[in-house]
Amino acid sequence: MSRIGKKPVAIPGGVTATIDNGTLSVKGAKGTLSLTLRDEISYTVDGDSILVKPANDTKQARAFWGMQRTLVSNLVEGVSEGFTKVLEITGVGYRAQAQGRKLKLQLGFSHDVDLDVPEGVEVKTPDQTTIEISGIDKQAVGQFAAEIRRWRKPEPYKGKGIKYRGEYIFRKEGKKK
Repeated sequence: MSRIGKKPVAIPGGVTATIDNGTLSVKGAKGTLSLTLRDEISYTVDGDSILVKPANDTKQARAFWGMQRTLVSNLVEGVSEGFTKVLEITGVGYRAQAQGRKLKLQLGFSHDVDLDVPEGVEVKTPDQTTIEISGIDKQAVGQFAAEIRRWRKPEPYKGKGIKYRGEYIFRKEGKKK
């Protein structure tokens, strides 16, 4: 039994959910998201909640149960509140600047790194060492944050690089004489 799957997904006020032709559509104040439904799982919209249950008692249905419930929960949370990831840049001369639909990073390379911001994702740089990525799709926000972080992962000796806010960098001791 899935502990997560058993819980119904609460639908807050101002959010509507409909199931049509194997697709769950959730509409809220921030926008609309949809999810293609799995055949192994049955979905039921009951007024103020969405119930997710396995359609049969196969191993595959039980395996998809909790994950599908979490995906439905992410849709509801995305259209009502949205998701945000904050990246922090550490290092001398490392900086970021949002310019419209582009993000310009200076990370110690001989060239600047220009990244195109994907659709549905918004990027802000409150200061030169902080990048705020927000949007309604949790997967798109997390994917873009990971692509930015991949350019300079934090290194363990000085801690230089791009890290998530709240991430702990395991520090190592340097060479000894």
